[in-house]
Parts: sequence; C-alpha cells; structure tokens
Amino acid sequence: MKIKDIRLGYLSIPLKTPFKTALRSVSSIDDVIVMVETDDGHIGYGEVPPTAAITGETKESIVSAILNHLRPPLIGKEIEDIESIMQVLHGSLVGNSSAKAGVDIAIYDLYGQRYQAPVYQLLGGYRTHLTTNLTISVNEPEEMVRDSIDAVKRGFHTLKIKVGKNSAKDIERLMAIRQAVGNDIQLRIDANQGWSQKEAIRILTQMEDAGLNLELVEQPVAAHDLKGLKKVTEKVSIPVMADESVFSPRDAVELLQTGAADLLNIKLMKTGGIYNALKIAAIAETFGVECMMGCMLEAKISVNAAAHLAAAKKIITRIDLDGPALCLEDPIDGGAEFNESVISLSNTPGFGIKHIHNLKLI
Repeated sequence: MKIKDIRLGYLSIPLKTPFKTALRSVSSIDDVIVMVETDDGHIGYGEVPPTAAITGETKESIVSAILNHLRPPLIGKEIEDIESIMQVLHGSLVGNSSAKAGVDIAIYDLYGQRYQAPVYQLLGGYRTHLTTNLTISVNEPEEMVRDSIDAVKRGFHTLKIKVGKNSAKDIERLMAIRQAVGNDIQLRIDANQGWSQKEAIRILTQMEDAGLNLELVEQPVAAHDLKGLKKVTEKVSIPVMADESVFSPRDAVELLQTGAADLLNIKLMKTGGIYNALKIAAIAETFGVECMMGCMLEAKISVNAAAHLAAAKKIITRIDLDGPALCLEDPIDGGAEFNESVISLSNTPGFGIKHIHNLKLI
C-alpha cells in the first residue's frame, strides 16, 4: 500500500452558538480536509483547523505547507513503514504542527486500514467508550448560566467553563453557574492564557475561598510564561493543566521536570499528530502525570482520531472532545458515534470515516 497522492478540500460547518474564548470568537468551523490516496484505492482522511491565535497557522499556510513541503517527499512511501513516514513528515519543515497533524491523521487512518484494525486497538485498546465535557463559551453570566443548564439537560456531567476576559466577572460567572447546576456537576475552567501570574493566583484563591469546588484550571497564564505557570501551580490548590504551553515532547519534559503543571492537555493540532502525541503520553506516564485529550474547534474527522488515541491509553483520564457536539450539523459519514457526552469507538478499520458531504475540493 503506497501513497499515490495527497489532495485537499475545504469544509465549513455552522456552530449551534458562537464559540467564544479569551483569545477569539467564531461562528463556524472552517477546516482544511486532507485525503491521502494509495495505489490500491484506499483513502485516509485528516482534518486541519486553522487556529492562528494558537498555532500561528491559517488556511493559506496549511495548504501551502502540505502541498509544497509535505506532499512531495511522501509520494511513493509504503504505509506500513510508518516510522519512516513520520521522520519525513516531521523533518520536512519547522513548525506547522496542525498541517502535519492533518497528514499524520490520514496516514494512521491508512495504517489501520492496512492491518484491518481500528487505530485505537493498534495503539493500545484500553477502552471502547469515552465521556467528554462540554465547553461553555465566555459570555455574560446570565447567558453562561443558560448554556450550562442546557448542557446538563443534554446529559453532560462535566462542563468546561471559558474564563479569562474579565477577572472580576470570572468569579461572578463561576458562582452563578455553580449555583445553577448544583454540586454534582463537575466544573473545569479554561483561561486560555487570559491572566497574569499574580492575577491568576488572586482569582483562583478567591474561587477556592468561595467553595466553587473546581476540578482544574487550564492554562491560566501565557504559554511562554513557564515560571509564572509554576508559581500558580505552587500557590493554589486547584490542579493546574498546561495546554498552550505544551506542543512537543520536549515541552512536556520541561514542564514535568520543573513541576510547572499538575496535568497536561494533549491536542493533535499542537503535537503535529498522533506520532508525537504518543510520545507525550508516554512521558507523562513516566512522570505519573495524568493527561487530558483535547481538541481545537474541530469537526468529527480529527476529533474522531483524538478519540482513538484517548481510548488507547490509560494515562489519558480526562476528555475534552466536544467539537462535534458544538456543530449544528454533521456532514461526515462513519467514525465514532458522538452521542452528546458519550463517545463510542467504531471497530471499522482505521478511523472508520467513509464519506464527507459538502466538501469543496481545492
């Protein structure tokens, strides 16, 4: 099974409600779709969200990176030689982690098809079902309360609350949500780098004193501020999760050796795909640090791939794969079943994606 060609397309999916964080606000998913074709007629599917505020990548840069730098050296490669493929993929250009991830996902899809097994089984096969949280976008407290109540009615038992835009209001938001949903619902908060070190310590201490009972806080300070992240981790009792601070295995080692975070958030678009995500999971396991499997604002193809990795590894104990639940429609046939908070893995070879409707080929 040799790589014959790599083609691209655009896919746009409207969201149920605008997605708002401390970094951006969007109303639809507009992603680049990757199709790796083999000489025997198989197709592996990948997906790349342009998330310039986090990875620095745009639609235009993603298309250029794949077609001009990743595609040429991969043509003719044997799918079973996955180590060789990944060395070429990651050595073809610096950065561009999401572009690499899209190709990586498609390659692993074909790898599963080659050996007639779902990818999660090939990577470890620890579980077949996952339970994800649902993200509550940052808005006025009243709207966030309504969204939180609606999420609970839909069957979500864990909510990830976006904060970081207004520190005074963040506490008001969380207190209103906790009062509305009660103490049985687990709350996680994500500041998306929205606070300074001192601000994060002050706000989180106030949240602790208010008895909000938060499971964790994700990326409270700027991605590059590892000293600040470490200080927050040391000063507050709420577990601190690194997200934008950890892209590579090297980042994971530095974070864990210095004790800068209690938990790691693995996202395929940061790691460059499954190949490096597996390394980060192994590093975390070595340090005894649990991981979350997260996603950017992505549709079913790449979130499905992330679900396979999460299902494969025991060290991945928390799931933030709610992209499909945020979409107004699902134009993708096949893959895992996303039923609100429950994700059920398919036993179809590869990642199980069969067809993509409304795809505009490039």
